[in-house]
Amino acid sequence: MPKRSSKPKKDVNQIAAEILAAATGEPAAVTPKGEKNPAAVMLGRLGGQKGGKARADALTPKRRASIAKKAAVARWAKKKETA
Repeated sequence: MPKRSSKPKKDVNQIAAEILAAATGEPAAVTPKGEKNPAAVMLGRLGGQKGGKARADALTPKRRASIAKKAAVARWAKKKETA
């Protein structure tokens, strides 16, 4: 069984930046993780909270039913594949 890597693979651009930094002797730029703009977080959360309800209100009952039927067919097809 192959071993799984715990590190995500680097992008080609990330590798190129590291090579360039090593060749020029400059330290590679470190990007801080976990720091998010609180205003952007609140805007995204707000949009996510009202998104589903707003979409459901905008759809006609006929369109909602067709979406539900399509989802049910997809679920049953998935169950048949795994069984």
